[in-house]
Amino acid sequence: MGTMALLRKINQAINDDFKYVRRTEKGLNRPADTLRLCTGSCRDFAVFMMDVVCSLGLAARCASGYIFVPEFDTPLDTTRGGATHAWLQIYLAGAGWVDFDPTNSLIGNRHLIRVAVAWDHHQAFPLWRTWNGEPSSFRSLDVEVSVTENR
Repeated sequence: MGTMALLRKINQAINDDFKYVRRTEKGLNRPADTLRLCTGSCRDFAVFMMDVVCSLGLAARCASGYIFVPEFDTPLDTTRGGATHAWLQIYLAGAGWVDFDPTNSLIGNRHLIRVAVAWDHHQAFPLWRTWNGEPSSFRSLDVEVSVTENR
């Protein structure tokens, strides 16, 4: 079996056989716990698949950002539409870094908007309300994300 065919099967198997659970608190499950429970959040699935592909000798890294789901006539059935999201990238010779989203069984970056990419999930997952500095230096922060599809 070729590399891409194997990666498609792994990506699809996580989507088919694992139950997605939305989790807003910090942290993630260890890959062994995700496998044992067959459940997790998008970041759990990404780290689990990273562990799997790294054990096969492939390079993988975490990606964090947003998933865009157009509100009009889309064949895409996504679990985390229009929200912060986590997935992974795998390095493939000749293609470079390719996005894999096992939560939604997506390959490629058509609806994935990267904000952070890192080797260590602690550096990329998730986008949290964190401030490093003097408390008096920070008053507030408002963030709004608006994505439109070019046609």
